[in-house]
Amino acid sequence: MKVIVNGEPRELPDGASVAEVVASVTAAATGVAAALNDEVVRRAEWEATRLRDADRVEVLTAVQGG
Repeated sequence: MKVIVNGEPRELPDGASVAEVVASVTAAATGVAAALNDEVVRRAEWEATRLRDADRVEVLTAVQGG
């Protein structure tokens, strides 16, 4: 299936989860947020939230500094 991740098309296996996409974008264990089709997905729901063709996922990481 084809999913848009941070604005870029990406081919993923059927049944891929938000957690898998987040892991492919960042190895950070904290300071990460994910949204699916403009709705924030709680971290506790990342594993259980399955993606569908044409979904849009945004993975955001906190950056420290000024």
